[in-house]
Amino acid sequence: MARNGRMTVSTDRRGHTAGWAETEAAPATPIAPDPRAAAFFDVDNTMMQGASIYWFARGLAARNYFTTTDLARFAWQQLRFRVLATEHAGDMSQAKEAALAFIEGWQVDDVERLAEEIFDELMAPRIWAGTRRLAQRHLDAGERVWLVSAAPVEIGRVIAARLGLTGAIGTVAEVIDRAYTGRLVGDLMHGPAKAEAVTQLAAVEGLDLVRCSAYSDSANDLPMLSAVGRAVAINPDGTLLRQARQRGWEVRDFRTGRRAVKIAVPSTAAAGLLAGAVGAGLALQKRRRDR
Repeated sequence: MARNGRMTVSTDRRGHTAGWAETEAAPATPIAPDPRAAAFFDVDNTMMQGASIYWFARGLAARNYFTTTDLARFAWQQLRFRVLATEHAGDMSQAKEAALAFIEGWQVDDVERLAEEIFDELMAPRIWAGTRRLAQRHLDAGERVWLVSAAPVEIGRVIAARLGLTGAIGTVAEVIDRAYTGRLVGDLMHGPAKAEAVTQLAAVEGLDLVRCSAYSDSANDLPMLSAVGRAVAINPDGTLLRQARQRGWEVRDFRTGRRAVKIAVPSTAAAGLLAGAVGAGLALQKRRRDR
């Protein structure tokens, strides 16, 4: 993991692939890999139903890392941070620092272990089969596939490993001696930061962005989608759908009726509120153990 700069890329170190993923895509005839092509997939509501941080928080709550009361209190704090950041751009750094302070002292190994357990329990069943097949097509064509998410890179790393993808780009918390310092490295992996990270990765890996593809559900990812030669809107929000139609981009929607409405809740407001609660819950549990 990089300690300086904005981008961290993680590869599958353990060779894990979920069983359901193995059966979903049949082995393909080997194809000469294209060393200059790759695909970039957003995670929340693109690769997965809802938000990864939401399901991670649910898993932590089930393990008694925090109570319902704790969750509500920290969610309110996170909402306040988001409002301040929206209305006063200068307060964004303060909000990020306050949220990250909660995980100070926690070991990376503990967070990664919890992410693996919670993925298998709660996230794996919510992977969009259609999006997973699209990613597999790129792999079968010999292309590399990265997840690009605003979620912590540790969560992205686990999802990529379980799906057999190349790696993940995500928000990076500073780590020293395998423990979190409570500070952020660079910016949140959101909006323009995703496009910049993809561009940096392309330069390092020798990729030709014109030959690359990107997939997302949100208009927030328009910078990333515009940076590649082929953009695909997956389960798009209204703004992205309009942009995709105007620009002639491919649209794929794997949602159906009432199911789509239900998924919209944890993928938007609840996800933002729970992001702060996750770190706060870890810190709360740590304080209880230290008593």
